[in-house]
Amino acid sequence: MATETGPDLHDLLKSLRVWAPETTELRPFDPATAPDTPLALFTTWFAEAVAAGETEPHVMSLATRDDEGLPDVRMVMLHGADTEGWSFATHSTSRKGHQLNHFAYAALSFYWPRLGRQIRLRGPALPATPAESRADLHARSTGALAAALTGHQSEVLPSLEQLTQTSEAAWELAQREPQASIPSWTLYRVFPDEAEFFQGDALRRHVRLRYVREERGWARELLWP
Repeated sequence: MATETGPDLHDLLKSLRVWAPETTELRPFDPATAPDTPLALFTTWFAEAVAAGETEPHVMSLATRDDEGLPDVRMVMLHGADTEGWSFATHSTSRKGHQLNHFAYAALSFYWPRLGRQIRLRGPALPATPAESRADLHARSTGALAAALTGHQSEVLPSLEQLTQTSEAAWELAQREPQASIPSWTLYRVFPDEAEFFQGDALRRHVRLRYVREERGWARELLWP
């Protein structure tokens, strides 16, 4: 039932299901057949998430910590994954940019409900070179460039009117100068020390495979659900 302030949260929670059969396919996963590296398995699972119709499979949570050691998390877009690491971009002057500059370690998490899958990675998060950051920026859409040109990320906003004015000017500049430079725009790469792959199971016998980086490659181990 509804409350004085709106819908009843607990009733809504009770009405929801996780991995409803009509929308989710919980596929078998045999860790013994998994590749030797997390990148190879990530690439396969990512392709399967796209094929399964996940609308935004490239969106991930990024967790960092602030100067006091308190956690922070937000959703960001994956810009790439290769032997150099899993990459995303932001302004070095943003909140997450400041946090990464202070403590260069991060955690990433992907969730693909159509397949009942999660992937978690954590490790050092280091900035790419300025040239790589510029190339990343200018490989994006005009809208992405305009958003970056708007600047002031994470700063206090005086009013929505000021946002509109600044954004309009940024769009005009992005269209006029598609190679416009933004020194604060930084590509970051997370180079994982460990990576966990979670496959959901209808009987709650979830399969969790963790890769742990060692000097000569990756060790693999199973985790209890």
